[in-house]
Amino acid sequence: MPLSALIHRSSLPRPEVSEQRASQAVQAYYGLHGALVPLGSQQDVNYRLDSDQGRFVLKVCHASYAQAELEAQHAALAFLSEQGLPVPAVRPSLNGEHLLALEIDGQPLRARVLEYIEGQPLTRLKHMPARLMAELGALCARLDKALEGFDHPGLERTLQWDPRHAEALIEHLLPVLTDAARRKRVEQVVRQARERLQPLAEHLPSQAVHLDITDDNVVWARDEQREWQLQGVIDFGDLSRTWRIADLSVTCAALLHHAEGDPLRILAAVSAYQAINPLEEAELRALWPLVLNRAAVLVLSSEQQLAVDPHNQYTRDNIAHEWEIFDTACAVPAALMEAAILQAAGMAPQAVDFSGCAALLPELAGQTVMRVDLGVLSPHCEAGNWEQPSFDQRLLASQPAPASSLHGQYRLSQTHIDRAEEPATCALGVELNLAPGSALQAPQAGVWERTGDGRGCLRTAHWSLWLRGLEVTPEDGQVLAKGQALGSTCGFLGVQLCLERGNQPPFFVTPSRAQAWLALCPSPAALLGFDCDAEPLADAQALLARRDASFARSQKHYYAQPPHIERGWRNYLIDMQGRSYLDMLNNVATLGHGHPRMVAESARQWSLLNTNSRFHYAAIAEFSERLLELAPEGFDRVFLVNSGTEANDLAIRLAWAYSGGRDLLSVLEAYHGWSVATDAISTSIADNPQALETRPDWVHPVEAPNTFRGRHRGADSAGDYLRDVDAKLADLDARGRQLAGMICEPVYGNAGGISLPTGYLRDAYAKVRARGGVCIADEVQVGYGRLGEYFWGFEEQGVVPDIITMAKGMGNGQPLGAVITRREIAEALEAEGYFFSSAGGSPVSCRIGMAVLDVMRDEGLWDNTRDVGRYFKARLQALVDKHPLAGAAHGSGFYLGLELVRDRQSLEPATEETMTLCNRLRDLGIFMQPTGDYLNILKIKPPMCTTRASVDYFVDSVERILCEDL
Repeated sequence: MPLSALIHRSSLPRPEVSEQRASQAVQAYYGLHGALVPLGSQQDVNYRLDSDQGRFVLKVCHASYAQAELEAQHAALAFLSEQGLPVPAVRPSLNGEHLLALEIDGQPLRARVLEYIEGQPLTRLKHMPARLMAELGALCARLDKALEGFDHPGLERTLQWDPRHAEALIEHLLPVLTDAARRKRVEQVVRQARERLQPLAEHLPSQAVHLDITDDNVVWARDEQREWQLQGVIDFGDLSRTWRIADLSVTCAALLHHAEGDPLRILAAVSAYQAINPLEEAELRALWPLVLNRAAVLVLSSEQQLAVDPHNQYTRDNIAHEWEIFDTACAVPAALMEAAILQAAGMAPQAVDFSGCAALLPELAGQTVMRVDLGVLSPHCEAGNWEQPSFDQRLLASQPAPASSLHGQYRLSQTHIDRAEEPATCALGVELNLAPGSALQAPQAGVWERTGDGRGCLRTAHWSLWLRGLEVTPEDGQVLAKGQALGSTCGFLGVQLCLERGNQPPFFVTPSRAQAWLALCPSPAALLGFDCDAEPLADAQALLARRDASFARSQKHYYAQPPHIERGWRNYLIDMQGRSYLDMLNNVATLGHGHPRMVAESARQWSLLNTNSRFHYAAIAEFSERLLELAPEGFDRVFLVNSGTEANDLAIRLAWAYSGGRDLLSVLEAYHGWSVATDAISTSIADNPQALETRPDWVHPVEAPNTFRGRHRGADSAGDYLRDVDAKLADLDARGRQLAGMICEPVYGNAGGISLPTGYLRDAYAKVRARGGVCIADEVQVGYGRLGEYFWGFEEQGVVPDIITMAKGMGNGQPLGAVITRREIAEALEAEGYFFSSAGGSPVSCRIGMAVLDVMRDEGLWDNTRDVGRYFKARLQALVDKHPLAGAAHGSGFYLGLELVRDRQSLEPATEETMTLCNRLRDLGIFMQPTGDYLNILKIKPPMCTTRASVDYFVDSVERILCEDL
């Protein structure tokens, strides 16, 4: 078909075939009866047929579509099916024909019926994970690999989507764009694509390709874990013989609609394709120019189609998406995408030879240049000083000249907080502190372009050198010979190389783009004459493998592929590439991370003494007194240990010693620790799937008083839950067994901070004490001011326990726990022997413990927890009121939980959706994990310095994800 005919066909409106006429056709020719559902298409008419013999698709097109083209599609479907690829079969008509020539209402048409593949396309999926992008790339590779052996006369066609004709088609369709600015952008993109593609075209292998493996034409369905699984490939209407790489270019262009403005996200598809069906270097270099042309053809074709068929809702709906594809394709330089694609395919960038260059700064010859560390672990960065304006420049200026920053280093000063996008932290150049007036010379012959006061670019034949901080510069446009004077510095000099001779590259780029940009902006070390390269970061995956090889794997880590975290500040954790993650689950860091008071206290005490508590020193007495001031009246004894597990284990021993019994009541679905005794009383199946089958006979779990999803609902359900307490106690009475006590979190922590029903602990404590038992309040998670409204959780119930256990936030990360009780209970243990914890109550731990209390007081952290916590709870409740998946907001202060359910009546846990939400939050720069026996509750326990701004960012991000298709 000549190009003129192609252009004519590309302008045809869809045929006019009503449901009635379509129904008559399938009944007459196929013997199928059922309801017809219209399916979208740009130039064909498609109906889904729900018949008594199954579901099918009726496809009707203009008769101008050559019969051989359609027969080629049918042959390809049979060919691919034989190779196990998921494609629909063609259903023959009653007379055995696979393709019918019809005339409907005077229109010569062709019609066929195919099997319907159940599922849905991902066109409207608001967020597409990298896994799905990779699967599309892999599917494209499998089809191409299979079709390499397929041939048919109908493949030889002139198709508007064939990239070999893209330039001519674009030229013809450009007038359809009435917006001059948009037309100019398309022209620029096409010109750029032409320049890159022309030298490669003759090196691109050809074969049969699908040419439309997109989110529209691949069908998916969710499995029981709500993971998308591939069901099949549809719509072979663009099947033809053309460049092999064209197939992947179509897939990548479609994925740009899901790239959220970042074209590098399509690299997952490239890597997956290359692993299955390796491409040649010329094909990889041609990929992005083809994507640019495809984006241009998409928008122009849709604009043209809408002009001739203004009532085509399918086209109207797609135009916005196709302009989004075009805008995303233009978001970064084509050279960057080429470098990134080559890297994704496992090809290293070509090295540039700078050996024949003159030194840029000849006066530095023989001098030692100080390397200034500005990275995440820099000793110059402390107590958040990197947040100060111009931190890097001021630090460089404070060093003796000559001093230099490091090329390729991820700088801490460039991080940002409470934002979804990655911070641009990787330096593509270096900054130097030099003696004022230091002379520069041209390393190679080139032309000087002035870009501003004291700044400009030396453009050589093969690269550009960007400089800023010049005191004297050449004239704009001046031609310089190698070694000719290039001016002098004012003392501060920025230096950046770039192999792409277009616009000025950014000085800082995001970690996800860093490797591609570093291929375009190599180190200027060869021009400077000294090592200015940053040390490469440790391989996070290799480090994780080392952890798994040496660290017992039952000690789990967050996330399947966790970021490498080595620094924290306030309520943020910072990875080695300088991204700050909002920490919304770390109730160990009461004060936040990196608090200077903790640094000072621990350093000073370590410099003096750290030993065990058998020695006599002031800190242990002072800290014990501080803790007793916080406890209810009558509490007068403190044990200091290292953790919540040790505190609860010791509390059990105290209960045994004081009561003379061993039997303990514990609450179902609770977690109290990992030691033999505390594991025995822990019944959380999320922490131990075998918890309910492995309890020893001295543990008597009582029904969890969960007022949201328990057997009895609401704050007035205490009496209903106490009946189970009565039953357990009655059984012990009947067997003549002495009760040791009851342990319970005063706020139901593992379920996200649910308040116990009113009066539950008051009556339960009374029943336990009437039998000589003691009441243990496990405050490890919920105490120490974290609830905001109360310092201790038991205060909400209006009770006073006999033993209080505490740990976690007491030491802001330092191993520190405590048991607080009365003298008679404490001394009951002496009859069984003394108690000793080697590091419990050490001088360092005690000083840190007191400093935590001081900072909580001085910085108003309890007040902050109360006030911001109320705001936080209200914002979570607003999510519950708006989004059905958000079932309930639990807790108070900074011990909160958002419970996700699939049904508000049955309360079916949304376990998979909760994990998806947590993983998406990580993508947006927030750490969050699920809790509860069904792992369907967000465990919201941030540091107590968390601000309203962070709360807003967290809740807004949760809402953003709830609006996606979880």
